[in-house]
Amino acid sequence: MSTGKKIYFASDFHLGLGSLEATTAREARVISWLDSIKHDTEELFLVGDLFDVWFEYKRVIPKGYVRFLAKIAEFTQAGIPVHIFTGNHDMWMFDYLEKELGVKIYREPITREFNGKIFFIGHGDGLGPGDRGYKFIKSIFRSKFCQWLYARFHPNFGIWLATYFSQKGVGKKERENAYMGDDKEYLVLFCNEYVKNHKVDYFIFGHRHLPLEKQIQNSLYVNLGDWIKFNSYAVFDGEKLELKYWQK
Repeated sequence: MSTGKKIYFASDFHLGLGSLEATTAREARVISWLDSIKHDTEELFLVGDLFDVWFEYKRVIPKGYVRFLAKIAEFTQAGIPVHIFTGNHDMWMFDYLEKELGVKIYREPITREFNGKIFFIGHGDGLGPGDRGYKFIKSIFRSKFCQWLYARFHPNFGIWLATYFSQKGVGKKERENAYMGDDKEYLVLFCNEYVKNHKVDYFIFGHRHLPLEKQIQNSLYVNLGDWIKFNSYAVFDGEKLELKYWQK
């Protein structure tokens, strides 16, 4: 890493969720945070569910988010790598953001090393034991045939339908904000199993909507929380990783 530079991680903005006023205010908070970190960002990792709904038709994308997208373009045009992970709400990202903004899209977790520290980074959906219902649905949604079929819907109907089911899912997750215990948290169970055969210093996940720092053997599991309630993110300064909260 370059001297004085940092690596930032955030997830679960869910832009588009709720009223126009609510999502506009959330977008403004995200942009204010991005403005505050741009000067010392070495790399930026946005770890899924940036949008509450996202589907790229061949010639159409969901309207809105122009201020956020423009801010990401500022980062990439300044030579700052921006890494975007698909989440369970925006898994239907294809190549628009890569071509238009110059970001890198990831559909599976990745491992990266910074200053000798190994990071395992992913949105977190579908990892760990159990949750078979969601894993089945995810396999369907990720199929090329299913994506082709959905693209046959007119965008007005397709985006409405996705929004209807998406907001029901977020509401359920917001009711589960309490930590459920080491034996019930899928990502904790995943980390415990993964470190048996792999060296990892930091696990970085989103999806859970609950800011967490959990020591798992010699690794630290950090959940990034969300920007619906917590405005939380993580930063690595080359020596340690910290979970922080943005206050405008």
